[in-house]
Amino acid sequence: MSYNRKLILADGTVIFGNAFGSDTEVICEVVFQTAKTGYNDVLTDTDYYNQIVVMTHNDKNDDGINQNDYDALNGASALIVNKFSDVLLNWHPSKSLNGLLKEKNIPGLYGVDADALATKIREDGVMYGIIVDVDMPDDLAMVKLTSAPHVTNHVKQVSPKKAYMVSVDNKKFRVAVVAFTAKKGIVNELIARNCEVVVLPYNTSIDEIETYEPDGVVFSSGPGDPLDLPELLPVIRELQTKYPLFGVCLGHQLFAIANGAQTTKMKFGHRDDKMLVRDIATGKTLKTFQNHGFHVDVDSLEGTDLEVTQYAIEDGSIEGLKHKKYPAFSVQYHPEAYPEPRDSNYLFDQFVEIMGTVK
Repeated sequence: MSYNRKLILADGTVIFGNAFGSDTEVICEVVFQTAKTGYNDVLTDTDYYNQIVVMTHNDKNDDGINQNDYDALNGASALIVNKFSDVLLNWHPSKSLNGLLKEKNIPGLYGVDADALATKIREDGVMYGIIVDVDMPDDLAMVKLTSAPHVTNHVKQVSPKKAYMVSVDNKKFRVAVVAFTAKKGIVNELIARNCEVVVLPYNTSIDEIETYEPDGVVFSSGPGDPLDLPELLPVIRELQTKYPLFGVCLGHQLFAIANGAQTTKMKFGHRDDKMLVRDIATGKTLKTFQNHGFHVDVDSLEGTDLEVTQYAIEDGSIEGLKHKKYPAFSVQYHPEAYPEPRDSNYLFDQFVEIMGTVK
């Protein structure tokens, strides 16, 4: 079988495939995800920003891209799949997914044994890679790969640039969402519970947050390393003393660091839609959606005011925390996942209840 493109990993491994989408070169961290999601989710989920995503499931890759997402393809920088379905977009039948990715300069690689590649990443850990034309000499591609600067502060690239308000009828509370991405899942969950929402850029000051007089504050999910955002730590430390606080994914990691814990980069991360989590208080097992490459070190919690509330059944990693003194808590996964899993959606009810208790 002939191939026209290839992926070269930082350890020198060469993986051949065929192109779809753009034929641009791309250098990013290579990760795999085992969730049964389609192109739409991966291309628009900003938690995948600046990553080449290996999709181990292709059975739902025919969902297309909807019109609202068209101008906001700010998720994965490239896709690697086994099978490629060149679907027509569900809102514009004259444009195919292949055509859209060409237009948006997002490359793809198909005809790859995605399971084998995911297994390699699982065994050797995530690493950077470069996608190039098949006729580029490997040594030249490696020079490009090793000399390219790594992107830092991913949140700066995808966080909303301006604050905006989402009003609701029969408002119960006002929630300030410090948004590390432009995703609207958390906002939608709060709106469904009659919460007016103020969506704020990641670098909004404490003084500005307080001008909105929120009843609670949410720190959202987002891409990258939490250590790239040290300016958020004093903000979290002060806000948790004044308002109920809920941290999600990256927000969870920053909440932990702000209270004296530490985070580390995982070998290959959690990127799945069925990760099982045990809730310590209830003993219940929750199916969760996860997409992160860093986690909180359990040993670093000693001497802090944080208490573990949930852990991952697979590897024992921390999935939930709460503060011992303040009405503040966090989870590592995505309780706003839609349409499923919905096991942890109750956390938004819990947050609303806390706001009602302390108001």
